[in-house]
Formats: sequence, structure tokens, C-alpha cells
Amino acid sequence: MNVLLITLDQFRAECLSIAGHPLVKTPNLDRLARGGMRFAQHYSQCAPCSPGRASLYTGMYQMNHRVVTNGTPLDRRFDNVALLARRAGYAPTLFGYTDQAFDPRDTSDQSDPRLSTYEGVLPGFDCELFIPEPFALWVEHLRQNGYDVPMNSFKALNSEPDRPESLSIGAFVADHVCNWLRKQDRSWFAHASFLRPHPPYAAAGKWSKEYDPADVSMPIEPSPIRHPFHETVMHLPQSAGPTEESEKRHMRAQYYGMISEVDSQVGRVLDTLDELGMWDNTMIIVTADHADQLGDHGLREKLGFFEQSYHIVGIVRDPRHVHAHGTVVEEFTENVDIVPTIAETLGQEVPLQCDGFPLTPFLEGVRPDNWRDAASYEYDWRHIFISKDGHSWPWDRRLERQNLAVRRSRDSAYVQFGDGTWLAFDLAVDPTWRTTFDDPARVLPLAQDMLTWRSRNAERILSGFLVQDGGMGHWPPGVPWK
Repeated sequence: MNVLLITLDQFRAECLSIAGHPLVKTPNLDRLARGGMRFAQHYSQCAPCSPGRASLYTGMYQMNHRVVTNGTPLDRRFDNVALLARRAGYAPTLFGYTDQAFDPRDTSDQSDPRLSTYEGVLPGFDCELFIPEPFALWVEHLRQNGYDVPMNSFKALNSEPDRPESLSIGAFVADHVCNWLRKQDRSWFAHASFLRPHPPYAAAGKWSKEYDPADVSMPIEPSPIRHPFHETVMHLPQSAGPTEESEKRHMRAQYYGMISEVDSQVGRVLDTLDELGMWDNTMIIVTADHADQLGDHGLREKLGFFEQSYHIVGIVRDPRHVHAHGTVVEEFTENVDIVPTIAETLGQEVPLQCDGFPLTPFLEGVRPDNWRDAASYEYDWRHIFISKDGHSWPWDRRLERQNLAVRRSRDSAYVQFGDGTWLAFDLAVDPTWRTTFDDPARVLPLAQDMLTWRSRNAERILSGFLVQDGGMGHWPPGVPWK
């Protein structure tokens, strides 16, 4: 069995045309969903990129892996999807990037260049194409094709509308994936990490003109009564959404263009699999590290507690279970479920660290008993307060207050802030996340559910094992004689 893990950076769930979007066209992802399974209520566990990918790659909630922002090290003791695939006999191969900072305990020299970038490679991957910012290999490719592009990631991406889509960063990744596939003569495991629809909001070539700004819907307006955190981030340059209608429409039209462009590049990969006779022997998983506010609630990019930053695309095609193809799953699923699913596909034990569950029963057409009834995600903004000299430990704990956690059920959402404040949203009355309530009889069960979720997902590597009668319970990883 081959395995292809595809990530689309900042892809909102509702932007699939098969999900009912009235404007955006995604024919290739729709084809994959019809020939596989679409998870309609699929959620990322955290934002921005490094934390979201840490959860995807380890199967762990942020409260356990503790990658809290871009630049937080991924603890070397954690297992991950690439190491799992390697144990199963594969040579896991990366196209793109993984945004995982290395563990600083692995260096003895403060001049180590790895201490200056969070765009490291997840341990276990072989790099067929590695393009961290400023995307040097892609920029050189553009220069070789006659475009005088500066070695600047923002400028290179922002000028994509001025070049044909065949030279987009998405096409660059797809070219390498397709060429590599044609050389494979044994089972393989690949991760294709596409940047788009990540900002800047500038679609490649013809896709920049695909959607008329006059046709796009306007963002959800922010509530007039806002939590202080929401009020603050609405005024930060990196997260404040545009205020002029023309700017809002332009941003959304370009985002939709990037969606359709990356869909076309994924389609090229799918066509190559079909051409090479690999279609019926490849599990394909499509997801995202997080989504994008896209102007909703006065915000852009990915942050905070609104689900626009966390409700993401989720598609799995398992060729072994044709009878379940075309199914839409409405249960809450999460990116922490991906590693357990891949583990079972490869005949490996689900790592004890995993907070998620295998999606295997769904893929087999069975709803598992006792499945979760809410999605959970977290956001941490301590990076704003981290200084080069640190803070006075142990008395200064301000960093531990700069965070929030969300439990989103069918009809409500509860947000717990690290400073002790909270919000409760009535989604049955108002699905736009603008109506809150504070009735203690309604809020207390939500707060208790949050506490229960945390207690049930505490770190478990050794907690299920007893040093008794030669060892009992769940043996920790790395014990050769178990």
C-alpha cells in the first residue's frame, strides 16, 4: 500500500464546491471526495503553522506536544508520522516543508544556524524537495524561466498573478511529486506539502482573475461586544482584517483563486497516480494545518478562537473500502486522528502518545461507539511576550496566561482563556459566533466538559504501565522484549 499525505496550507472546509460553496470550483478535490470519504466536521488542533503541523504529525493535542508558536521546538522524544512510516519499512519522502523547529538540546553551540529558523524538517523524512522561506529553489526556477524575482518570499508570492500558473509555487511542488512518482518501483510513502492558499492573497496566473470580487460574499462582521483578546488582535497589523469593502472583496476573490489553483495542482498528482496504475493501491489523505479568518470577525490569517481558523478540509481515500466511497461523515474528526489512521493502514501500533483515534471504522463504513461529541483546539500567543533574556523563573508566569482552548459541540462553543476569563457561544441560535450567553446552568456543563477533556488527554506514555509482576499494562515504546 502506498500512502500520500497532502497538506493545503490555510484551506477552509467550506471552500470545497462539493461541500456546497456557491462560487468556488474544486473539481479535483471533489473527485477525490466522491471516490473516497469527506469528513465535513474536520478540525485542526492549533495555529499557526508549526503548532498545527505538530498536532498533525504527532497525533497530539497542543497541551501535550507544547509546540505553541512558530519557533517552539518539537521535543525530540515524540514519535511522528515519518518515524512511524520508517518503522513500517518505508522511506518517507517530503515535498515542500514541515515547519518544525529542532530540539535545542541537540546542539552545544549557540551559533548553530538551526537556532535561527523554525522551518526545520520533521525527523524521519527524506527530502526530495525542501523549500523553506525564502523558497530559494523555486525562485531560482523562476529566474531560469526568465523572471527577475528577488530572493524574497513575500515579493515572489505576491507577483504570482504576473506569471503563468505553470510557474506557480504549487506547480513547482506538483512537478517534483509527479516526476518522483514516475521513478517508483516499490511501495512508497510521500508527503506533499502545498503552500497555497496561504497569504499573500495573490493567485497565480489566470486564477487571479477567476473570481470577480463583486461576486464574493462579504465577511462576518465583528460583534459590537468583544472579549479584550478579540479587541486587541483586531488592531494588530498582522491580524487585523481589511476595513474597506473593496479590500475585503479582493482578498476573498484572490483566496478563492488560490483554492482553485492548488486544486488544479493536486489534480495533476491524482492524474499521475491514475496514469501509473497506482490509483487503486494508494491511500490519499488531504488536510490542512489550519484555516484562515478571511476577514470574518474583523480578522485575517489564523489565530484566536473562531472556528474559521480551525475548521479545515478533510478527505481520505482508502482504495480497500470501495463500498464506503462517496460517504460524507458528519461526526467531529480532528487532525490528531491522522497518525492513528496511518498507523493502522501500515500495520503498526498506534503510538501511546496519540490523543486521536483511527478513522478506520468510518473508512470501513462503521460509526465507532463512543466517538467524540465535540471538536477541540487551542491557541497560544506567548511569543509576543518572550524576550531574549527570558523572565524571572519561577515567579514570573505571565507566559502561561497567554492561551485559550475551545470545545465546539453541535450547538455551542466554550472558550477558556488562560487568565481565567471565558466565553460561551450559542451556535444553535447564531452559527456566526456572535451570540454569547452567561447563564450558569448552561455554562457550568460546558466548563466541566472542558475540564474532563483535559483530564482524559493528559500525557500517557508511562501512565498506563505498572512496574509489577514483570510489567503490566501498556508497554512504553522502545522496549525490545515486550
